[in-house]
Amino acid sequence: MAPGPSTLLGLALCLAQTARTQQGTLPKPTIWAEPGSVVPSGTPVTVWCQGTLEAQVFHLDKEGTSVPWDRQKPPGPGDKAQLAIPQMTEQHAGSYQCYYSTPTGWSEGSDRLELVVTGSYSKPSFLALPSPVVTSGRNVILQCLSLQGFNRFFLTKEGEDESSWTVDGERHPDGQIQALFPVGPVTPGHRWTFRCYGFYRHTPRVWSAPSDPLELLVSGLSGKPSLLTLQGPVVTSGQNLTLQCRSDVGYTRFALSKVGGQDLPQRPARRPQVGLAQADFPLGPVGTIHGGRYRCYGGHGLSSEWSAPSEPLELLVAGEEPAGRLRDRPSLSVRPSPSVAPGENVTLLCQSGNRTDTFLLSKEGAAHRPLRLRSQGQDGRYQAEFSLSPVTSAHGGTYRCYGSLSTDPYLLSQPSEPLALMVAGGSEDQPAPQWSQEQQSSSSVKWVGWAGDGCTDPSTSLHMALVPVPALPRPGWVTRARLTWYLSVLIGVSVTFVLLLLVLLFLFLLHRGQDRRRKSGAAVSDAH
Repeated sequence: MAPGPSTLLGLALCLAQTARTQQGTLPKPTIWAEPGSVVPSGTPVTVWCQGTLEAQVFHLDKEGTSVPWDRQKPPGPGDKAQLAIPQMTEQHAGSYQCYYSTPTGWSEGSDRLELVVTGSYSKPSFLALPSPVVTSGRNVILQCLSLQGFNRFFLTKEGEDESSWTVDGERHPDGQIQALFPVGPVTPGHRWTFRCYGFYRHTPRVWSAPSDPLELLVSGLSGKPSLLTLQGPVVTSGQNLTLQCRSDVGYTRFALSKVGGQDLPQRPARRPQVGLAQADFPLGPVGTIHGGRYRCYGGHGLSSEWSAPSEPLELLVAGEEPAGRLRDRPSLSVRPSPSVAPGENVTLLCQSGNRTDTFLLSKEGAAHRPLRLRSQGQDGRYQAEFSLSPVTSAHGGTYRCYGSLSTDPYLLSQPSEPLALMVAGGSEDQPAPQWSQEQQSSSSVKWVGWAGDGCTDPSTSLHMALVPVPALPRPGWVTRARLTWYLSVLIGVSVTFVLLLLVLLFLFLLHRGQDRRRKSGAAVSDAH
């Protein structure tokens, strides 16, 4: 049987390739793509092939095709030619190689150019485990996740020391496909910014859209800043919340990190006074997403190294129902009565009809964080008893309690109705009560660490309750009842003073009138 046209064409190509290889005396050309070899779908790209000044014709071959992909003659004297692709598509993705010919023959093939198109599938999720904040010298795992079912993932590191890795996908327990990339040890010498892509093994040059960039924050040993809230320890739910990071070290920028979160917002430092640098981080209206533990870091210039972390600041969001499971507003009652004498034993009872794992007791205007107790089941209800024993006048004030679940420890129920505790008599100069270590470790009042955060010592972090209550006097100010008494006394004294002035004025006018009458009578007698 005579060979067909396609067989002859293939044979000719093979002979041509053999001739090129045998020639071997011309320098190998260089091939590259601008702006790069990883190209978003629909954007232009140019493939360049550069040989010698004697080059007359350039051939561009694409792997998998039986004829040259393109043939170009240099537009003028020169050593390179180009293939312009106005819009990158999946058909353009592939492995390319170029050759050039001179009067003496063909060159050998260039190195291969892998031209990749991105954006054919939705972007994967990209996380750093356990956190994008990494201590200098430590390792971190980067996790690329997708529901697309990719069996391959590609990780790229951006910057001067650009590098990349390819890893097979594996099934995550939640059904997604993931790839884990161990990275480290992380050092402050370079910026650590990454992206990841997903693709299928049978189309290795057709990738998903890139993940959002993930930048690692390298934490060092320089002086830790302080993290606080401008609104104080009690913030109204729904109110705009701002966290402030400050330091006397002289940092030029600050970063805020939330445990379990991946965002690392950064702000330039401002200097409200000599020797102090600070930055504000507005979080917007308080909601469920803001509950958690925060730290901040300070940095100098463009250095990739940051300071040691600040002490943690914990935000408790009240009034937001976690998946509707805290619908019941707890009730708060007091034994023996709302009005007690100093030295008596007082118990505040917080109860709820819905499942509640922990109860919190907050005193309006107090600087300390709320007391927390594990709930106990009693007659189909959940409750906790907070003991204030013995009470002093400083315990007087308005209290509320909240409920929370161990699955959402930073999200609290709606507050109970306020309960006013009146402590009659006692010294007026006593400071506001501070919950002592004895109270915190007693059988009636125990501090409960948040599940999974390793925080069981109440001295290790600062807590905030985000509650829908109005601002009230701070510790050391007079109570509302005592203020009313002071106002009553002041009004009474003022009225008495005014009445006394009126009496004195009346007596003065009376005396003046009598004096005038006496003088008038004397003048009449002299006239007679």
